[in-house]
Amino acid sequence: MMIEHLSPGLILVIGAFLVPVLRGHWRAAYMLLLPILCGWQMLNLEPGDYSTFNAFDYPLVMLRVDKLSLIFGYIFTIASFLSVIYALHVKDTVQQVAGLSYAGAAICAAFAGDLISLFVFWELTAITSVFLIWAARSERAFRTGMRYLVIQVGSGVLLLSGAILIIGDTGSVTFDKIGLDSLGGKLILISFGIKAAFPLLHNWLQDAYPEATVTGTVFLSAFTTKLAIYALARGFPGTEMLIWIGATMTAFPIFFAVIENDLRRVLAYSLNNQLGFMVVGIGIGTE
Repeated sequence: MMIEHLSPGLILVIGAFLVPVLRGHWRAAYMLLLPILCGWQMLNLEPGDYSTFNAFDYPLVMLRVDKLSLIFGYIFTIASFLSVIYALHVKDTVQQVAGLSYAGAAICAAFAGDLISLFVFWELTAITSVFLIWAARSERAFRTGMRYLVIQVGSGVLLLSGAILIIGDTGSVTFDKIGLDSLGGKLILISFGIKAAFPLLHNWLQDAYPEATVTGTVFLSAFTTKLAIYALARGFPGTEMLIWIGATMTAFPIFFAVIENDLRRVLAYSLNNQLGFMVVGIGIGTE
């Protein structure tokens, strides 16, 4: 398997573990180089399926390159570069390693061509991102991080449950339009909805993001919810229900934001509001 046919996000996931070995300007230069290399590989990708192998007689596609995966890949790579710039002043390598591997996991998920690969990287984003909350090293941050982790891992469990049902019904693991015709599709929509902070499934966002370190919040705001937007665009384009869910998301956070005194919580509600516009767009749009 040629290295150019590996998922670009693996450059960040694997490369992150060398960060603690380096010091000073060498570490800063290396951290900036990783997203540049990731972006360079992405620019040289041709449409198609790569890194395919069989697991339990099902074909898994670790790298599916098309217009939708590429646009989110580009956005995530740019976001990772900007987040790294913000993280350069941090002396805590836990945040730097967690941030880079978290960004890489999100990029890998955007290029996953099957539901099983998506599940693996979906959960990896949860496991890596929680360290950005725990890095605050306070009792409150620890408790908030545990709630965040339970909810995010629970989202992955729903995704896996839905995937198993869909595989049983169709015999296919391909991650394309899913729809709501089956129980598996409904479970996966709830899974995506948790990560996208749908109404009544949103409290983890306003609780967790303000408790992370400042650098952690920069990383968190860029990937978890946007990965869910990508997954919705891939799995549920043109689903009319999303128009009403998204419209509700654009409205209700504003009422909480105007009575909130913590600026970071205000920004979290604002993020929830902006996600609503994206969800509406997915509901209106089609494949």
